[in-house]
Amino acid sequence: MSGPSVAPDGTVALPARPKHLRRKEARPSELTAAALALFVEKGFAATRLEDVAALAGVSKGTLYLYFDSKEALFKAVIQEGMVPVLERGEALLARETADPVAFLRELLLDWWEQLSKTPIGGVQKLMMAEAGNFPEAARYYQEAVIDRGQALVRAALRRGVETGAFRPLDVEMAVSVVIAPLLHEVLWRHSFARHCAASTLNSRRFLECYFDLLFQGLCPGAGAGEERP
Repeated sequence: MSGPSVAPDGTVALPARPKHLRRKEARPSELTAAALALFVEKGFAATRLEDVAALAGVSKGTLYLYFDSKEALFKAVIQEGMVPVLERGEALLARETADPVAFLRELLLDWWEQLSKTPIGGVQKLMMAEAGNFPEAARYYQEAVIDRGQALVRAALRRGVETGAFRPLDVEMAVSVVIAPLLHEVLWRHSFARHCAASTLNSRRFLECYFDLLFQGLCPGAGAGEERP
């Protein structure tokens, strides 16, 4: 069974339903692909486990062989879709000779590729909308994705400041400033852009502008002048 695909405007195309609706077995990856498609399309609250099973072409009982709750299924979606990206960043950071500029650029590009070109990007909007109603899922997402992602950006900025590649700056505040434009574009892609063609950003131009402003602002000598409170 093929997984869901995402269009340039953020629309998720659900996989075609199999001719034989019920099968005795299914790979966990088929179930998580179906869950991701439904989470993005319908939201966490509105997605039922029986709908996930039906889209994957198996019985609800078969789904329960792998996942005992919707929260467990959500965690598996994150483990497959987001955690590998963070692990690649952590492996790259472990190289003590990694250039801070190259590392930060590669890290952000990797995130962008995953969030903008696969359905997992829709989870950002999902969590923003429903975190308050599902605290367990929200806590997991905070620990598994947000905290680890921020730690990577924080380490890259600190290494850049220490080596002189970046100017002295408020690293803690800068972490959010670095991440915010990418997060905004992904949220936009899965909200307004889905319904207003004129609202769709040109991805290549967006990235060029983003990296130009980011690294020009981080380079030594930028932001010189009187400090403000």
